[in-house]
Amino acid sequence: MLLTESLFFLQQALMSISASMSVSLTVAEVVCARDDAEIKSQLLSTAFMMSGISTMLMCTVGVRLPIFQGPSGAYVVPLLVLMAMKEWSCPAREELVALYSNSSINMTEVNGRLPVPKEFILGQIEKLQGSLMVAGAIHILIGLTGFVGVVARYVGPITIVPALLMIVLYVHKVIVNFAETFWGSALSTTACGLILALYLRGKMTPIPFWTRERGFHIFWYPLHQMFSILISVIFGWILSAIFTSTEILSSDPTSIQFYARTDATNDIITTNPWFYFPYPGQFGSSRFDTATFVGAFVATIVSVIDSVCDYRACARVCYVPPPPAHAMNRGIFWEGLMSFFAGMTGAGHATSSYGGNIAAIGITKVASRRVFQLLGFLHILFAILGKLNAAIITIPYSVLGGTMILYFGVFFGIILSQLQFVYMNSTRNLAILGISILVGFMAPNWTDKNPDGIKTGVAELDTVITMLLANGIFVAGALACFLDNTVKGTRESRGLTFQLGGAESNKTDKNIEYEEGIEIYDVPWIPDVVKKSRFTKYCPLLPTYEGLETNANKDEIQKGNA
Repeated sequence: MLLTESLFFLQQALMSISASMSVSLTVAEVVCARDDAEIKSQLLSTAFMMSGISTMLMCTVGVRLPIFQGPSGAYVVPLLVLMAMKEWSCPAREELVALYSNSSINMTEVNGRLPVPKEFILGQIEKLQGSLMVAGAIHILIGLTGFVGVVARYVGPITIVPALLMIVLYVHKVIVNFAETFWGSALSTTACGLILALYLRGKMTPIPFWTRERGFHIFWYPLHQMFSILISVIFGWILSAIFTSTEILSSDPTSIQFYARTDATNDIITTNPWFYFPYPGQFGSSRFDTATFVGAFVATIVSVIDSVCDYRACARVCYVPPPPAHAMNRGIFWEGLMSFFAGMTGAGHATSSYGGNIAAIGITKVASRRVFQLLGFLHILFAILGKLNAAIITIPYSVLGGTMILYFGVFFGIILSQLQFVYMNSTRNLAILGISILVGFMAPNWTDKNPDGIKTGVAELDTVITMLLANGIFVAGALACFLDNTVKGTRESRGLTFQLGGAESNKTDKNIEYEEGIEIYDVPWIPDVVKKSRFTKYCPLLPTYEGLETNANKDEIQKGNA
């Protein structure tokens, strides 16, 4: 059993690593550190550390579901928006030539480009740090005050689906950046995963086995489905190695195919230190930037909605009751706390639940908290052990792109499954969904064509409004939420009956059979003294324990029966 769980957690690790790398490399692009291997390594190490600690806390004392916490995909959107802003643009080659000509530093080109000075890079990271810390503090308050329950009353499937579907508008750009390095190995990796997980679904794999009782025999088990993602990554990696050795992939560092080679980043194994421990302030002091904070604040709201949706999706694929309010409050609280620390350490992004790993549970049918606790521990090792971190970075970009196509595709399918609770024959609901998604695509397109189109006379206000309009997730979500709460409709038709009812709403649903009860969301190691106190009635992070027997009460009952 331990060996099986180890293999499952290795598969989940390969999925989460690709997403962590994509967000970290996006941060590196934003701060102009594309050619600074040291900064990129430190950013990735920091992302791994935050992901590891957050995942272990979430599975143990958070929402207590098998959910991976990693770099929030919601923060990719404001990062991409920042890249398009003038004040966040990287220095042009002419500016760098003039800078180095007036400096005593002798700088050589890297991959045909002049590297950006480290002082400039650190300054950009400092602005990300301060803004993310403020957004993280707001995130903490949302969970600590129980405001998640208020959000759940007004933010239902009709709001969640348009908002999260707009992630496609931005995530596809990140996936293409990885997959386009060589579409052959990227699509082959995706095809391998699809064949194993879908086309061969229900089939059994013959596994040679030996036991003392039966001797040598064939054990039939759906191994190919359980480890579809792991097998597809290995397949893509081997395929890339063949393309590299046969020189099908270009060895020119300036070629787009270079990072699809298996030897493209081998030098990082030798240059990376053996040990590195990310710490707060490692990139310098924190600074506040209005434009960055607006993007981080919007990402925080989207992240909260995304996480609430992920909690329910995870509960659904694990066949357990939907998480109650206290479990969701704890989950959001820990996410906010780790997002605050992510800002302090300069990660450049917050931590949030990952739908891709939830999709993997749906594909493999394996849900275990222990697997994700091991996964969190593994990420901490990646962060501290520099050589191990470097070995993971050598995974070809095209293979990472192929796995991202697979699990993000399944994730978007899970998002659409939220519509099963909405009455889709209602013109009201169809109109809100359609208009919200359409406007969500239109607003960012308009801001791209008219970056200076907003002119209120106040520069900072112009920046804030532009940032909001450029964020399709915010536009679609805000419009859908407004229309859903102002246009007359019943809770049942809006899909809120299931959402607000929690576990109680499912007691009357005879079609759902749960493998565990609502008690899985109780926090472990809570003393009976605390359970009996009034504190639990006012703490939104704990259940009220009303009607539950404490350990002391059980002992008294047993003595009385004796």
